[in-house]
Amino acid sequence: MSAAWTPQDWKKKPIVQDVVYEDQAHVDRVLNKLQRLPPMVSAAEVDNLRKQLKDAALGKSFLLQGGDCAELFDYCSQDPIEAKIKVLLQMSLVLIWGARIPVVRIARMAGQYAKPRSKPTEMYNGEEIHSFRGDNVNGFDPNDRKPDPERLLGAYFHSAATLNYLRTLLDSGFADLHEPSKWNLDHVRSENVKREYESIVTQLIDSLDFMKTIGADNGTSNALQSVDFFVSHEALLLNYETCLTRKLASSTTKEMKWYNTGAHFLWIGDRTRQPDGAHIEYMRGIENPIGIKVGPSTMPEQLVSLLNTVNPNKEIGKVTLITRFGADNVEKHLPQHIEAVRQSGHIPVWVCDPMHGNTKTASDGSLKTRHFVDIIGELSQTFRVHERNMSKLNGVHFELTGDSVTECIGGSMDLKDDDLSTNYQTYCDPRLNYEQSLDVAFLIAKYYENERKTKDFPNL
Repeated sequence: MSAAWTPQDWKKKPIVQDVVYEDQAHVDRVLNKLQRLPPMVSAAEVDNLRKQLKDAALGKSFLLQGGDCAELFDYCSQDPIEAKIKVLLQMSLVLIWGARIPVVRIARMAGQYAKPRSKPTEMYNGEEIHSFRGDNVNGFDPNDRKPDPERLLGAYFHSAATLNYLRTLLDSGFADLHEPSKWNLDHVRSENVKREYESIVTQLIDSLDFMKTIGADNGTSNALQSVDFFVSHEALLLNYETCLTRKLASSTTKEMKWYNTGAHFLWIGDRTRQPDGAHIEYMRGIENPIGIKVGPSTMPEQLVSLLNTVNPNKEIGKVTLITRFGADNVEKHLPQHIEAVRQSGHIPVWVCDPMHGNTKTASDGSLKTRHFVDIIGELSQTFRVHERNMSKLNGVHFELTGDSVTECIGGSMDLKDDDLSTNYQTYCDPRLNYEQSLDVAFLIAKYYENERKTKDFPNL
């Protein structure tokens, strides 16, 4: 990063997915207010995440990132927050126990309110209206599609409230490993999944009792009572991100550096990773670890160019590459990307997003869905391709919820097309439900358990 970089430099670059408001004076008042609001995350938290992601890039830990495609302001409520944190904690417990590796937890929450769209408008009842861009731009109701700058303030305050309750839960023992049995399985219908999880809980409790017996755990260990839990969102609305970018003292070097204080981790989507574009220009200047979505249209040489731009010093774990090819395209594209990155000298965190490349339409054409078999297919192929190319998959990225929605087909619940309408809630893309999320965690854990024997990904 050039020493002269400022959070405003992206305005000199071409931008896509921008929002056009009718009243610029109103926008300016809102942005001025945002600039004066306090940070939501600290430099020390961001630096801590960077250290953990360096370990992930080196294969010493595993990244679990998950949450909603696009949060709604209505999700800023006790039950939805608790449900999402619970499923991520339970997934991480399964991964830690089965894979015997530390897990870095990053939620797609407390800020994931924006949504890129392929077209800025759509037709509704014969009238052209703005597309729904997420709660921090406009409303899902067709009568509420006018972009409203006040929603940017709404995004800040809903993010801050969500993050505040997240910290409250963790500080009050919500993640206490001494009480894993409190994480009940009320939503789990599959007896197999329930038995496997209960077996893990039983073994974990036995281990903790043993540690107490030998004096290794007196019940006050912070590592057993709480966990690090980070939040993330796509850096889509750059005016909003700029207002939350502050110069803070690094917790490691004490130098004053630019941090985005609205999230610990931000990523660039498939639609906004233009090498000469505004989003890359913004992301190259912040200290936060960043993600780049990598799809079939990403040329290997372009990926290396992006890495050189956003991480010229080749800091290990600074960049997370989130691949999302689709189950039928992994073998075609991933080996080229792995080889290009290896030759470049960069050591990123390699993550598989098996959701975005596998979206389909239900048989009746009415709803978007994803098939669990495709999700597992892309994930298993990604594990294998990394292994064959002397690389390592360092993490996973899911769109999921802690609720018992019916948006993805398959899994141990064996959901069918006819089941989708039972509890289809998403306003954006289909998410894994509570049980399907646990299904994935168990399969990944089993992969690690079987790694030395068959090096094969288990089937559900």
